[in-house]
Amino acid sequence: MPSVLPDGEPMPPDGSLPAAALDGAADRPLAFYLHVPYCATRCGYCDFNTYTASELRGSGGVLASRDNYAATVAEEVRHARTVLGDDPRPVRTVFVGGGTPTLLPARDLVAMVETVRKEFGLAEDAEITTEANPESVGPEYLEELRAGGFNRISFGMQSARRHVLKVLDRTHTPGRPEACVAEARAAGFGHVNLDLIYGTPGESDEDWRASLTAAVGAGPDHISAYALIVEEGTQLARRIRRGEVPMTDDDVHADRYLIAESVLAEAGYSWYEVSNWATSEAGRCLHNELYWRGADWWGAGPGAHSHVGGVRWWNVKHPGAYAAALAEGRSPGAGRELLSDEDRRVERVLLELRLVDGVPLSLLRPAGLEAARRALADGLLEASAYDGGRAVLTLRGRLLADAVVRDLVD
Repeated sequence: MPSVLPDGEPMPPDGSLPAAALDGAADRPLAFYLHVPYCATRCGYCDFNTYTASELRGSGGVLASRDNYAATVAEEVRHARTVLGDDPRPVRTVFVGGGTPTLLPARDLVAMVETVRKEFGLAEDAEITTEANPESVGPEYLEELRAGGFNRISFGMQSARRHVLKVLDRTHTPGRPEACVAEARAAGFGHVNLDLIYGTPGESDEDWRASLTAAVGAGPDHISAYALIVEEGTQLARRIRRGEVPMTDDDVHADRYLIAESVLAEAGYSWYEVSNWATSEAGRCLHNELYWRGADWWGAGPGAHSHVGGVRWWNVKHPGAYAAALAEGRSPGAGRELLSDEDRRVERVLLELRLVDGVPLSLLRPAGLEAARRALADGLLEASAYDGGRAVLTLRGRLLADAVVRDLVD
């Protein structure tokens, strides 16, 4: 979850939604995101809404404790049930993210999902995912998660090179993420992801190829590869500003992306979103696909964002303030915005263009259609898809996705 909350109108104290928000809800999937804001240490590049023990000490009291966090999230899930009333939809996906969810006992993660199941029901084929730090899990922990209903897990690998991990302030041992994949498979997880980051200061093309090769060799059915974004206010940004480490430029990012596409495609992975590859359609992250396609989701936890029927809201950031609101029977929401039809159209273009099946040309305005024709002529859009009424990025288009989408939303 981002560390900076947007502006917006106040959230009603009871968290109630406009009646129109649930119009047509039966035709939209419902998902839950459960945010765990705790980390053992702060990574130098991270600007998510996370807290170490020292950062929370004295600032949230018992309300911010990890010991009772699962019970606090359960309170928000019950609050969601009240707000959504008799909405009959079972939950299609649950994603536990952070932070480092696996700093909590496995039984706590299972208990949070169990509350979702109890209050809403889970779809028969529900995807239940947690993120995990490689050093915070072992075979018994993974077996307990699997027995508790989790069927997908995502490990933060970032790199296979020790010096790259050091720049990122990642504390796990090279080789540990790959071992985690084997342990997760042994525990019965059918779907496993490894997260990678490219463009870290000091990383070479050889380093990046080595990370990709190690990730592929571990045998996950999903790999995510993200360009490093240096966020203001982070330790990494300060180190770059002081000249301690170099900044990586966009050309290097483009080269690394091409290397990723080449290595992953050769190994049998296909891209389905600009930064995500899977070995099969079943291996894709359905939870993220629901985000990208504008489904409904409830985000529980400090700073978590939600969206239901064109209403978007976000929770207070601090764990202590979040827990206090729920303890007092108030919504933990800090603010919200009501999306117009045009807002929702623009978001569809922004998000769906990043997907392998692209965006319908019918969503584009005249200026956007003209931009699409130019992008087609420039080799940024697939000709066959365009002829079929869709804008789909080529490989070159994926390298310039942000620029392409800015033109198409006009």
